[in-house]
Amino acid sequence: MEAKTFHSEVTFQSSSSRKGAANHPFPPFEGRGSPGMLLHLPNFLGPRSLRQPSQRPTSGPPLSQDSRLPVSCPSPLPAPRACGCSKMADGDGLGEAATAAASPPAPAPGQSLSLGWRERLRAGLAGTGASLWFVAGLGLLYVLRVPLRLCENLAAVTVFLNSLTPKFYVALTGTSSLISGLIFMFEWWYFHKHGTSFIEQVSVSHLRPLMGGTESSISEPGSSSNRESETSRQNLSECKVWRNPLNLFRGAEYRRYTWVTGKEPLTYYDMNLSAQDHQTFFTCDTDFLRPSDTVMQKAWRERNPPARIKAAYQALELNNDCATAYVLLAEEEATTIVDAERLFKQALKAGETIYRRSQQCQHQSPQHEAQLRRDTNVLVYIKRRLAMCARKLGRIREAVKIMRDLMKEFPPLTMMNIHENLLESLLELQAYADVQAVLAKYDDISLPKSAAICYTAALLKTRTVSDKFCPETASRRGLSMAEINAVEAIHRAVEFNPHVPKYLLEMKSLILPPEHILKRGDSEAIAYAFFHLQHWKRIEGALNLLQCTWEGTFRMIPYPLEKGHLFYPYPSCTETADRELLPTFHHVSVYPKKELPFFIHFTAGLCSSTAMIALLTHQFPEIMGVFAKANSREEKVGWESRLEYNS
Repeated sequence: MEAKTFHSEVTFQSSSSRKGAANHPFPPFEGRGSPGMLLHLPNFLGPRSLRQPSQRPTSGPPLSQDSRLPVSCPSPLPAPRACGCSKMADGDGLGEAATAAASPPAPAPGQSLSLGWRERLRAGLAGTGASLWFVAGLGLLYVLRVPLRLCENLAAVTVFLNSLTPKFYVALTGTSSLISGLIFMFEWWYFHKHGTSFIEQVSVSHLRPLMGGTESSISEPGSSSNRESETSRQNLSECKVWRNPLNLFRGAEYRRYTWVTGKEPLTYYDMNLSAQDHQTFFTCDTDFLRPSDTVMQKAWRERNPPARIKAAYQALELNNDCATAYVLLAEEEATTIVDAERLFKQALKAGETIYRRSQQCQHQSPQHEAQLRRDTNVLVYIKRRLAMCARKLGRIREAVKIMRDLMKEFPPLTMMNIHENLLESLLELQAYADVQAVLAKYDDISLPKSAAICYTAALLKTRTVSDKFCPETASRRGLSMAEINAVEAIHRAVEFNPHVPKYLLEMKSLILPPEHILKRGDSEAIAYAFFHLQHWKRIEGALNLLQCTWEGTFRMIPYPLEKGHLFYPYPSCTETADRELLPTFHHVSVYPKKELPFFIHFTAGLCSSTAMIALLTHQFPEIMGVFAKANSREEKVGWESRLEYNS
């Protein structure tokens, strides 16, 4: 039987999975104008504006192995080529003659005018198709009014309505209220799951083409649709999925969580991305020359964890020094951090031997160079995980030393974001001067930002003023220069990722972070708060200052999807990607807050009004009966007068 494997290429399954919007409460955005209150205090304005010159990177960094292509946008179409390219002659004018001969003859003026008139007529008829059908229906009804005996039928309907009892109206309005209530609940559920209205989606997708509403396929270069598509394309280009630099161990942490709660903390999409990472880091083109590496190449593609572990043991039987087999066992079979560290030490011993052997043969052929790159990735991965094991076991200084040595020995591998591991360990040591030194190197405009960098910079500036900060005192005397710098840093961090404060202030529950995160998304906020919440709690008053100031960011960015302040506008694709990365039991945070569709309001109003009519009819049957008969009598008189006038 063929084993189930991960797909080698990840496709974003937006149609089959969770594509909805969680209605996460963010502060409402105000209109354009001044920033307003920068502190969340009554009647307080800071002594100066906290706006800074816009700092936007001129060009983003190239995609590395640790990044992902946009998860919800297709590849851009290639530039259109010329339909015909005539060869130019060498100086004798034959090129122009050939071009003129190959070009089609120009149409006559009369022919072009007639074609233009026909096209305009066809376009006008296509635009008024629904109106013409409506007028034709009214004309047909008028012509057939006598054969159909409309007057007699209308009189019979009026007699039937007058003979109805109030109980019928109670049943009718009650049934209408029940049906509209069911539609309302379905619309509410569909909106929370998929982020759009079901009725609106069906109307646009199926009913609009039937009614003759078609959109122009070709738009002008400067049209609003082109501008919107360019903006959406720019936003989608920012939705790259990155590997979580602080990802947990599957066997020792994720699986133990599943044993206790019965919930799966990782999604298939997240594990599929990890399978691609493993194939990228731990395999190369020469694996078929070594039986153990051939077995491991199949193991990294295996979907079933027991089958992966079994394949790792088979590789160790073939070669006791197979470093990648020890890595797989440490990640997935070890149930404690101590066991994982023991297996990683065995992997380090085997990996160093293989790495030295590859260094000696790297110049022999391109295949040997590829093998050296693979062995380098394996060695760096093992040392990094050993540093994380030391950090989890309390040997923080040892972890810091391993990370610093890695960054010195392999400086090109900054794409693995080892500095974020170093920042977290230094914060645990409370070595704030060393943290500032790391930020000075990596908090640069030419390097990609992250929540760890932005919020750590805000934490350091908050630390200098948080212990003495008092909202009442600040509202009376204004902010000092140090407090202004701290508030500016908080606003910068919140603009980059607005989901983090909800987790730091414990207004939203945390879950285990995924193995991959989306920059500026809810997944990155969970990963940051999971490891850094304790550092904010350790500094007295830091969370208090954050709580008083973070909402002021939204007054500086009234249109987050169109305009940014210090960063590019917030991408609109983060919600869809986060729903693929995060488990279903987590309530995904959505920014900005989505408005309820029209049909939810409509069905809610319809349900309430019909229920009220049913209640009034049940309580006051005589009054409602007189009211219904009066309405039916007025309708009868109106129809009779219209028919007499038409006849």
